[in-house]
Amino acid sequence: MKSLRLYKFSRARAPFSPLLLLFVSAATLVAFAQENTSGDSSTPLVYNVENAGASYSAPVFPSFAQLPIIRPLPDAFRFSDGTRDTSFSSWERRRNEIMTAIETYEIGPKPECSDCTITSTYTPPATGSNTGSLTVIVTRNGKSLTLTSGIYIPQGMGNGPFPAVIPMEIASINFFGTVFNFPPPTPPDYGSLPPSVFQGLPIATVGYVSTQVAEYAFASPTDHTTDPFYQLYPELCAGVCTGTSNSGIYAAWSWGVSRLIDGMEMATHQVNNPLPIDMSHLAVTGCSFAGKMALLAGAFDERIALTIAQESGGGGATSWRVSHDIEAQGTVEDVDNTNYDWWGGQMLQFAGPSVYKMPVDQHELMAMIAPRALLETGNTEFYFLSNGSNYVAARATQRIFNTFGIGDRFGFYIDGNHNHCATLPAESPAIASFVNKFMLGQAGVNTDVEVYPNPADTTDYGYPIVVANGGYSYFFPTMDFERWTDWWGTNNPQFPTNWNTGGTFIVSMKNNLNIDSGDTAMAGYDLWLGGNHPAAAATLVSGSVEADVSCPDGRSYTLTVPLPASQSYSIPANNNNWFPSPIQKSPLVYQGSATASTCTGGVAKSSYFRAIGISENGVGNPGGPGFLTTDVTDSLNVRFHCSDSNNGSGGHWSPTVTVNWDPLTSANNTNQNPVQP
Repeated sequence: MKSLRLYKFSRARAPFSPLLLLFVSAATLVAFAQENTSGDSSTPLVYNVENAGASYSAPVFPSFAQLPIIRPLPDAFRFSDGTRDTSFSSWERRRNEIMTAIETYEIGPKPECSDCTITSTYTPPATGSNTGSLTVIVTRNGKSLTLTSGIYIPQGMGNGPFPAVIPMEIASINFFGTVFNFPPPTPPDYGSLPPSVFQGLPIATVGYVSTQVAEYAFASPTDHTTDPFYQLYPELCAGVCTGTSNSGIYAAWSWGVSRLIDGMEMATHQVNNPLPIDMSHLAVTGCSFAGKMALLAGAFDERIALTIAQESGGGGATSWRVSHDIEAQGTVEDVDNTNYDWWGGQMLQFAGPSVYKMPVDQHELMAMIAPRALLETGNTEFYFLSNGSNYVAARATQRIFNTFGIGDRFGFYIDGNHNHCATLPAESPAIASFVNKFMLGQAGVNTDVEVYPNPADTTDYGYPIVVANGGYSYFFPTMDFERWTDWWGTNNPQFPTNWNTGGTFIVSMKNNLNIDSGDTAMAGYDLWLGGNHPAAAATLVSGSVEADVSCPDGRSYTLTVPLPASQSYSIPANNNNWFPSPIQKSPLVYQGSATASTCTGGVAKSSYFRAIGISENGVGNPGGPGFLTTDVTDSLNVRFHCSDSNNGSGGHWSPTVTVNWDPLTSANNTNQNPVQP
């Protein structure tokens, strides 16, 4: 068995990129106090095996019905047996639990290849050329899969071995049943990263043509039965490999990256013309769907020293939970609205409020890369990428890296004002810092990268970092990202505060609601305007009340009571009464009802009133506020309740909450202003 080596970077291969001077001069872009680097000197930067924790036993997870409801982000340091350990010495075991959870509930199995036969052949560049090739053939089950990679070898910079970037590439696309083939990019290929970052640096590139493993299809579901990966692993398909397959294509694609790295390792030992690649300094990169691909590849293979995932969207650097929490349905990529060719069909059981039963989330996917390096990016021009959720997940990931004292190995860069998968010159220094530090071994480089839209930031980036059309209902600088991780280290997964911004909110209350299967749950709300106000109309655009029910046998579910959409109430001038009624038992304040299911003896200790709004102008556009009012000057106050009409339990008002309109300030933009259209 190959011995496990821990690599620590100690050498400098090239002078600093000039771009780093720009990065250092822009040091005021964030507060550097966020980083803890006390563990850098004692913590490895990369490993020489795919999974250093492969010997740990996989945890046994409960059935879906028995999974607990966790509304905040799951505690990354809590093991499946309930114990908690933040030490780095225990991380590899915890990392493997997270990996198993992601395979079980999100992507399906990424198989190890102990029963495979792999051959590898490297052909060096011809005289006068800088482009060679690598052919890797993987055989299993009597079938073979061939990976062909174009390789760029730096010329005039010595004989290597050279660090290498592995970009996620495609060479075909299935567009609604018609397959279009095209050549992969010509080396050197840096994916969507700016080539200027690598100019003059001794860094090779090795292309990964993902469609040689599994087809990229524009629409889902698509039949993948004949894809090379599923020919090797027919047991990973539930009959035909469609959206109900038990293994998604991201499992296949990340498997393919690992097999390419196997082939690269073999080629470095080739007798004649060995591949001149430094296997301890590999990076993967991709953008959009390929950003998810790079992130999963980096998370699942510990031989990758640096992962740069650009604009990866839902299932990448964004939290499934947070996207559901703070964004209107249809505005962003979430469990309900993604491509189920990519993901295992079993993930769909977590759609809607069932997302809170998912025992893992994407901050833990990013954390799987620790102690190796990760830089991830967003783009506020494209709302569908769920940039607010990205920011929350990034802060949670940052907390994990800081806990290990390796905060400089994680960075995030959420900007805007450019096309999808493009970069502006101001981003290049951040990318260069990670490349120089984690590919070239320049340990003194500053990699504290924490960029997000901040109107108060006066740093001159050469462009303003703003959000698309001003359409976000929250300010990134004032977003309470810690509310999703505040419970870590306790046994009480509850939020310390409400989400209340831009006319959208999720407010909660303690509410001992006893409910049996077949009972009718009644829920509703009340409104009042304060002060000497003009006559006004207040409207709930879209909302619901949710109660998380625990059953005596350990099952749990979320009971959702939908409330009428676009329900409007007229409030006379200077009237400070509650509307539609100040009487708590009045049928007017029970605007919705739902029938309970699942179990007898259920108890809901908390209820939640959601008013998140609806997507404006179609999928991928921002959602408007959950509440509208024609009076934008005086405070609109809200309370809600939920009760069982069969036994009378519950039935008290929540604390009163004042709807926070900030940052909705534009009187001419319905995305930004709570004025009744």
